[in-house]
Amino acid sequence: MQHIIDRFISYVTIDTESDPNSQTTPSTEKQWNLANKLVEELKTIGLQDVTIDDKAYIMATLPSNVDHEVPVIGFVSHFDTSPDFSGANVKPQIIENYDGKDIVLNAEKNIILSPNYFKDLLQYKGQTIITTDGTTLLGADDKAGITEIVSAMEYLIQHPEIKHGKIRIGFTPDEEIGRGAHHFDVEKFGAQWAYTMDGSQIGELEYENFNAAGAKITFKGKSVHPGYAKGKMINSMLIANDFINELPKGETPQETKGYEGFFHVHHLTGSIEETVLELIIRDHNKVKFEKRKDLIGKIARKINKKFAKQFGEDIVTTEVRDQYYNMKEKVLPVKHIVDIAEKAMRELNIKPIIKPIRGGTDGSQLSYMGLPCPNIFAGGHNFHGKYEYVPAESIQKATEVIVKIAELTAIQGAFDVTEKPKGKR
Repeated sequence: MQHIIDRFISYVTIDTESDPNSQTTPSTEKQWNLANKLVEELKTIGLQDVTIDDKAYIMATLPSNVDHEVPVIGFVSHFDTSPDFSGANVKPQIIENYDGKDIVLNAEKNIILSPNYFKDLLQYKGQTIITTDGTTLLGADDKAGITEIVSAMEYLIQHPEIKHGKIRIGFTPDEEIGRGAHHFDVEKFGAQWAYTMDGSQIGELEYENFNAAGAKITFKGKSVHPGYAKGKMINSMLIANDFINELPKGETPQETKGYEGFFHVHHLTGSIEETVLELIIRDHNKVKFEKRKDLIGKIARKINKKFAKQFGEDIVTTEVRDQYYNMKEKVLPVKHIVDIAEKAMRELNIKPIIKPIRGGTDGSQLSYMGLPCPNIFAGGHNFHGKYEYVPAESIQKATEVIVKIAELTAIQGAFDVTEKPKGKR
């Protein structure tokens, strides 16, 4: 397992934070540092057809070692880290034989990773926990996934007695800013289906995710000296506040779970003259998703009507843009790809945790591009912040799941392979 730990640490200590404000792909130049390292590593372990394009998308092939027809499958992960928290100068800490007590991440700043708050820690007593030093995120999202895919391919190369079909792997930039699949060449990838190794705790297996949209709402106002403002001033910040108060109560991220959707206000900047509100809309149910988007317009129209005479034009303007959709629609017709992953976990004595993703994944966009792509655990917890951690044993288990999926898929006669690999739709 030390080999896997060393590989993981070699990845997370390279800063690959993406930037939502950049117009380039990858969004940050520093993502090339890990991308180029991965290309050389894939060649070193013996993969074939290793390529990297001008946008840093990496693909490689492990050829089949069986004589019969086997579906071409793929495994995908992203190498960027979230801009929500610093990914520079990551200094991982390794806690061996975790005793179930508080882990001091940073004594100087009194930053503690405590099972009293993060109760999932307790299921990893006796294991090796990799944490941050309390000043950065860790990057297990999704460098754990990359570690697992590379390690699994290396293991299959070193153990030719394990039979498998042709396997394609793909590593992408900019997933954390919603662009990971934007330039992914599904036709070039050439797999019938794939798995993203990008879930959280051990056992997670997901093929449902949110339908997602983002909304930008702009409020206009009129600035007048406050001493003489009666009947004249219109404070755009207060109108924005009224808009927020019109959103359904109790339908926020902190108050919902499971299949429950929400509105999430994440940015608010303003002055008397203009305020801009940004929020995201999420729902697993397509009908409810559309109703949520419609509600944004209804609230805007209500406020515009109220101020029509005083302001003389629309005081609120809205922009609502779809971001991604629930992959369930594309995965259910080929549900056997989920069944294979579930069977692989059970054969490895891992209890599958099949649940909806309360978020998005490259797999969602790839599924709508013609590559059905469920999501499998990568092992990490508390992503995008200083309390992020991953048990080394979970990385090891995810690696074993990849190997087992490859093995199960190669069983002769197990699957109909008449359908050819799919391209973009």
